[in-house]
Amino acid sequence: MPVLPARKKEPDAAELLAALPAPLRELAAQGTIRHYRAKTTLIEDGDRGDSLFVVLSGSLRIFCADANGREITLAIYGPGEYVGEMSLDGGARTGSVCTEEASVCVVVSGQALRQHLAANAEFTLELIRRLIRRTRLATESARSLALLDAYGRLVRLFDGLASARADGTRLIAQRLTHREIAQRIGCSRELVSRLLKDLQQGGYVALEGQHYALLRKLPAKW
Repeated sequence: MPVLPARKKEPDAAELLAALPAPLRELAAQGTIRHYRAKTTLIEDGDRGDSLFVVLSGSLRIFCADANGREITLAIYGPGEYVGEMSLDGGARTGSVCTEEASVCVVVSGQALRQHLAANAEFTLELIRRLIRRTRLATESARSLALLDAYGRLVRLFDGLASARADGTRLIAQRLTHREIAQRIGCSRELVSRLLKDLQQGGYVALEGQHYALLRKLPAKW
């Protein structure tokens, strides 16, 4: 009878907490660990809750949607990241957040966050740096939507996600559906499908299993 390989043990919450940077780990220790299924909404655009979500495993998607259900993805954050810090000013949430996959998060109250900021200068500086980085990314995204066409935004997304391989090609480790790409570059799924079909036929892009490989430098225009 064949011997099945041992199933890899999933890290428990204590191990996930221990992997966080020290200042963030100290904050997370004041929160509540919660497990969420994939596609669970954690924050609704316009809410006035003040909880902070620290990601231990899985990933969270920040997005905006219109009245017709069309969505644009603003960012995706994984383990060691957190979302919800914009509520520190007491204003309404400016985007929605959902789990991309089954995820484990620590939910920290706004009061605990403010107390931690007051007592921990290192974490406060890191939060400021993170807000600056996210503001820069938001500026770049706005510039991309205003100045680049859909193909240009696709190139920007793929170049930002791809990692070099020994053979000179690049691989996008994240699995992306056409719908997810469309949400991240602000266009229709049908247009993404046409662009990727053209790039595959042109020998620029190949699908390896569920991952896109960039075989050559993508042309500046298409």
